[in-house]
Amino acid sequence: MYDRILVAVDGSEPADAAFEHALDIAADCGATVRALYVADTNRDSVTTVGTNVRDALEAEGEDVIEGARKQAASRGVAFEDEVLQGEPGDTILEAADERDVDLVAMGTRGRGGVRRFLLGSVAEHVVRRAEVPVLTVRADEEVRVEYPYDSVLVPTDGSGHASKALEQGVDLARRHDATLHVLSVVDVMAVGVDVRADIVLDELEDRARDAVEDAGAEAGEAGVDVVTDVITGSIPREIRSYAADNEIDLLSMGTHGRRGVDRVLLGSVTERVLRTAPAPVMTVRSPDEE
Repeated sequence: MYDRILVAVDGSEPADAAFEHALDIAADCGATVRALYVADTNRDSVTTVGTNVRDALEAEGEDVIEGARKQAASRGVAFEDEVLQGEPGDTILEAADERDVDLVAMGTRGRGGVRRFLLGSVAEHVVRRAEVPVLTVRADEEVRVEYPYDSVLVPTDGSGHASKALEQGVDLARRHDATLHVLSVVDVMAVGVDVRADIVLDELEDRARDAVEDAGAEAGEAGVDVVTDVITGSIPREIRSYAADNEIDLLSMGTHGRRGVDRVLLGSVTERVLRTAPAPVMTVRSPDEE
């Protein structure tokens, strides 16, 4: 499924968790893992100190890379590495493009202060712009990190972006013989208290049911075991709750969704889920819809 996996590392707990999960995937797929450490020397707090800090950052990067190399060797995973200077988000994206990788893995938080490299905002920057799927992993006691995957969750609104995530979810579920959960959340807060609220809510619920039925049928045709559900509430909160309650191993999500009345999965919703997801999240981007 994957041949080359780029993992952004910085020695932080979230980055370590992402690297370990990437090794699981690489060992299963026979993929090569490329560890990338970005020395962020572009911030004023670093560049004003001079070359000594730059050298120190690169030296720290070499230490982090060496630890990653040993982990990969212990798992028998092919390994490559790189230490680059630059702005983390753009540097990760450029490396992913230039190295022709087919998956990027990264933690959603990193160190603070001068040692900060992988912030949540950096992960979100990469998620919004990457041409390949991005796997994000949080390091938290509540996060379920299991491999192979037994259950995959795809939130859907029937949009092209959600359909792209469904394709990915179906492929992953089929590979792992996992159960695919297809969920649509109707955002009751978006309806408001207008006199037309009941009509709009009925319309939203009908579309949600159509979306999960279509997605379930597509997954069923692919030979995947499918569970579908439609619920109401706050979209990111309900997605998180469903994932936790059903012990989901992986969420497959699109980075954007439809606008207006059809809006269910916005990029901002995906990013909110990333910050608190109880399992790794695999995001996939498709061209913006008109």
